Amino acid sequence: MAEAVAFVDDIFFQSKVAEAAKHLNVDLRICTTVGAFATEIANTKPNLLIVDLNARADAFDAISAARAAASDVPLIAFLSHVQTELSERARAAGCVEVMPRSKFTRDLATILGRAKSQS
Repeated sequence: MAEAVAFVDDIFFQSKVAEAAKHLNVDLRICTTVGAFATEIANTKPNLLIVDLNARADAFDAISAARAAASDVPLIAFLSHVQTELSERARAAGCVEVMPRSKFTRDLATILGRAKSQS
């Protein structure tokens, strides 16, 4: 069982999230396509979902897939701090928390810790 599944296609953020998860001993799966994200959620039943709203693939398709597969799992999204309209759309689509990349990066250990505490 993966404790967290992330939809992130930016190599820099993939590396940052993976390194933090490894350090915290959180079983994390990173997906770069909506199909892989949906499949991973269905197969592993994670405790936490993460979505990069600035992914090249449609992040809102990923959010919809996540909500269909695991409506009760907390979904946290991150984006550029100037994208307030996108933030509101993400909340309306089912994200429990939407934060700027800077806050996501700063609080990454705490965010991933949520997946650990729910296992």
